[in-house]
Amino acid sequence: MKRALFPGSFDPFTIGHQDIVERGIKIFDEIVIGLGINSEKQYMFSLDQRLSFIKACFVNEPRIRVETYKGLTIDFCRDIEAEFILRGVRNNGDFEFEKAIARTNRKLSEIETVFLLTSAQTSYISSSIVRELIRNKGDYSIFIPPQISI
Repeated sequence: MKRALFPGSFDPFTIGHQDIVERGIKIFDEIVIGLGINSEKQYMFSLDQRLSFIKACFVNEPRIRVETYKGLTIDFCRDIEAEFILRGVRNNGDFEFEKAIARTNRKLSEIETVFLLTSAQTSYISSSIVRELIRNKGDYSIFIPPQISI
């Protein structure tokens, strides 16, 4: 079985994230969306909220599950028996950053990273932009999946 981990903080989960998962499930038998827990990071949404947001998006897709983890992503991959890490890349900056992490992960493990380019329609969307819209009472609804109610 080809299992991939799609890791992130997903604060909040956007239509860009959803697009990567929906396209990734055509490649992999199963995708685990891994919510990384970082005690030093300040989140807009609680862990429980983020879990419920993502689960609502994939309630009818049994090959996609959502879990939380602490520590190294490659250790969590081993725990869930994922051979792949799935990452979305929006631009050159993302690619350079993700490439360094992928090479480090590959050096430390046998886990391969698979990059999917974001769709043109979602390439400019980021969780930080959505958080800023939410904070300033802007219309963020077009940037998050319709299943998510904030």
